[in-house]
Amino acid sequence: MKDITISLDDETYRRVHVIATERGTSVSALVTTHLEKLGSGMNESERLRQVERELRQRVGEFRAAGRLGRDELHRRRHT
Repeated sequence: MKDITISLDDETYRRVHVIATERGTSVSALVTTHLEKLGSGMNESERLRQVERELRQRVGEFRAAGRLGRDELHRRRHT
């Protein structure tokens, strides 16, 4: 494992530190995760194509017969 040193302006570091805290992790872990994704060989367009494939699969599982009827959808009662 290699150690690296980076320099950030104070405001950027503060914002990243807040994000890390909200996610229950560290700045170092955020940077590591980002760099691992970057180094995984999947660029942004490949990642988006993967997301699109997953969404299309989910949409393909949709069946109109499983939808609620109009009255049921709007919780209307026949009087």
